[in-house]
Amino acid sequence: MTIKIIAEIGSVHDGSFGNAKNLIETAAKCGADIVKFQTHISKYESIKNAPRPVFFKDENRYEYFERTKFSFLQYKKLIQIAKKNKVEFLSSPFSIEAVNFLEKLNLKKYKIPSGEVNNLPLIERISKTKKEVFLSSGMSNLNELKIALNILKKNCKVTILQCTSEYPCNLKNVGLNNILSFKKKFKTDIGFSDHTSGNTASVIAAYLGATIIEKHFTFSKHMYGSDAKYGMEPDQFKIFVDKIREAAILKNNPINKDVLSKNLIQMKKIFEKSIFIKNKIEKNNKIKFNDLEFKKPGDGIKAFDYKKIIGLKLKKTLPSGTKLKINDLKK
Repeated sequence: MTIKIIAEIGSVHDGSFGNAKNLIETAAKCGADIVKFQTHISKYESIKNAPRPVFFKDENRYEYFERTKFSFLQYKKLIQIAKKNKVEFLSSPFSIEAVNFLEKLNLKKYKIPSGEVNNLPLIERISKTKKEVFLSSGMSNLNELKIALNILKKNCKVTILQCTSEYPCNLKNVGLNNILSFKKKFKTDIGFSDHTSGNTASVIAAYLGATIIEKHFTFSKHMYGSDAKYGMEPDQFKIFVDKIREAAILKNNPINKDVLSKNLIQMKKIFEKSIFIKNKIEKNNKIKFNDLEFKKPGDGIKAFDYKKIIGLKLKKTLPSGTKLKINDLKK
């Protein structure tokens, strides 16, 4: 199983092309596979005085997205920067017009944000592209997901991302159980969009079978914007990536205990116990439990087999401290 890690840059660049470039390069150095932006065209997405989310009230969102958007040429340059740094460029469209814009850039995939799952015109437009889709589920009930998924799966390979639209997300609300239940219910690949402040949820998600892991990425939690406060800084993101890669190794390498035991023969000899004579036993005497003791190393008759020894006779007298051998025994 291969896990792709998305560094969600979103709008944390604050409209600065230089910031966007540096964020891509830094995310790549931290080990991300995909860098994701957001494509907002305000006039097609929102009215000017739409309510603001509780986590970002510093600026009118309509104006914020107008101020921070990039031109077509800038997007092309950012895609080239991503390619140079060996990461895939991805962007979430928030309107049909945004899809049309991104289609001209020939992106290979789409990420549908949680707030757009019920935007069926957008879902239908993306389905027509026949491209791979990551579908976030942060605000949706099962029926809403089913409807969107049925539209998309007609033409697209879909991965549903378990997600809870809460910033930061309380661990009690993460819902990793859905990684298993979604896979069973929807018969599709499952990923995880992580809004918690740490690594634990994503590491567990990776072990449960998530093939996509997404995390907000920022230079600093003190940067301006709607996402920075809940993003992960580079040093932490590098650790985050490493932990997920470790979880993937654990997931991809199941162990057969019988095979493992055979491969640890030398360790078993060092750490396990053999049967020794505790009290001197004369020739032809039957062995009793109290005549025996069990000590390292485990290269003799194993303590495991002591019941097979009880009641047998010795071919010769053995003094205390002797390691018992098969050749010493007779019925």
